Amino acid sequence: MVKLVGLSGSLRRASFNTALLKAAAACVPEGCELSCHTPHDIPLYDGDAEETNGIPAAVAKLKDAIAAADGLLLVTPEYNNSIPGVLKNAIDWLSRPAQDAARVFRGKPVALMGASPGGFGTILSQGAWLPVLRTLGVELWSEGRLLVPRASSAFAPDGTLSDANVHEQLRRFMLGFAAFAQAHRDMAHPAT
Repeated sequence: MVKLVGLSGSLRRASFNTALLKAAAACVPEGCELSCHTPHDIPLYDGDAEETNGIPAAVAKLKDAIAAADGLLLVTPEYNNSIPGVLKNAIDWLSRPAQDAARVFRGKPVALMGASPGGFGTILSQGAWLPVLRTLGVELWSEGRLLVPRASSAFAPDGTLSDANVHEQLRRFMLGFAAFAQAHRDMAHPAT
């Protein structure tokens, strides 16, 4: 079983990106599961709070889930042509303490996708993530790209993905990323 963790970068109740993550979980290939998470309950990063109180429980739980997973799917909104603050804040917490960042991120297969009301999807946000992901030492899956522009027309009012073309793109994206994560796992732990 290929185990993936998905993290939506939005706190909005009716978030297109959280809806996209849920749609991704519903169309993973057989032999794969995707658990869905959001940055709710993750406080603003504060080095003094970390030193005094340690890692918050919500962060520790998500760190353990990512470390145990075969891959991480970041579903990123685009705010002001860049990374959303709540998702970057979550990644900053997840990389703390510095000596634990490798356990969570080093060599971890990661894919990016996102939805936006605008006409360009989340192309600028996805590009802005590249130096962050490079710093964390992840294995970025770059064979697929999923950008959902004009998201209000791709999702029904109840938050389900209603655009058949986007659904097919998402299905192929998840098939490719699951295969990448499995191949990476198989290389790291070859059968004896």
